[in-house]
Amino acid sequence: KQDLPPPDLLRHSRRRGAHVTDAAMKEDLFELLLRLADDHLILGHRVSEWCGHAPMLEEDLALPNIALDLIGQARSLYTYASEVEGRGRDEDQIAYVRLERDYHNLLLTERPNGDFAHTIVRQLFFSVFMQAWWREAVKSTDETLAAIAAKAVKEATYHVRHAAEWTIRLGDGTEESARRMEEAVSALWSYTGEMFETDTVTDALSEAGIAPDPASLKAEWDKVIADVFAEAMLSVPDEGWQQSGGRKGRHGEEMGFLLADLQ
Repeated sequence: KQDLPPPDLLRHSRRRGAHVTDAAMKEDLFELLLRLADDHLILGHRVSEWCGHAPMLEEDLALPNIALDLIGQARSLYTYASEVEGRGRDEDQIAYVRLERDYHNLLLTERPNGDFAHTIVRQLFFSVFMQAWWREAVKSTDETLAAIAAKAVKEATYHVRHAAEWTIRLGDGTEESARRMEEAVSALWSYTGEMFETDTVTDALSEAGIAPDPASLKAEWDKVIADVFAEAMLSVPDEGWQQSGGRKGRHGEEMGFLLADLQ
């Protein structure tokens, strides 16, 4: 697999001066790249934990391949983050040589795998969001980020299809599978609101046309999830109270155990 955008595309972006030069904007861009890369690294690690443990042989191949896609996207983002930061750290140093509070991933991505239903619901929620995010990022004024997005959106499309098909299959399956899916939705729904949070970083990059405003993706995400749930005979929960803090480095206790294994 080719994890990074084609070298000629990256070189072409650099020749055209696609990189941000303003110091404050570079700082915001680095933070955004770090957030996205952390999301994909942490979730990629979670999904990889199914290797050899999936409920059927086909999924023992599909889930590790999804994990590889996610980690490949993380590599592209960490590599570009290293270039933007300009401190000489490579992708491995940024990815692995940090403390727990220095990771800015969504809390959803670090949630334990639980049973197969929990893993599928977690993947559906995240993949639908990232498919919309990458689709908008293809139009980024930062051509390196646009190049990463152009490859990632194709992989995210497959991830959505895979998770949606399993959601429908399990939700509209047996009484047991439907019950487990409802439990997974109930357990993970409060972690979805964080995906659409905005702050000074997202506001500045959105105004500059570098990255999409996450709040603007909420309507599309709601519609896709509602359509999948309708076919799966699942209920869409009320918005309710939402978890937050991952973007600021505040994580659940599971994150420490995850990093002890990952690092």
